[in-house]
Amino acid sequence: MDNDVIRDMFDSLGEVTIKRMFGGKGIYHQGKILALEVGGDILLKADAESASEFADAGASQWIYDGKNKPVAMPYWSIPEEALDDSEDLTKWVALAWESALRAKK
Repeated sequence: MDNDVIRDMFDSLGEVTIKRMFGGKGIYHQGKILALEVGGDILLKADAESASEFADAGASQWIYDGKNKPVAMPYWSIPEEALDDSEDLTKWVALAWESALRAKK
């Protein structure tokens, strides 16, 4: 995904930094990671407080195949309806940012 498109998606936060990682990209705001771009999809950070909201909205958690078992990561797809609604997307970006702020260093 083009970096300008990613920046537009996170415009409600202000400036974001995009760094290559894991064969994708890490998306940071004020030095904290709040999202990933993996395989052309944006995955937003969630935690114990916000994961249920993502699940209830039909988002999918990122799970990859580990050495011996699947590994669930704290990143979720953007709910489908938010992809076409900038106000709704702003809500999900804010939830990801709040999760990033709560994350331990």
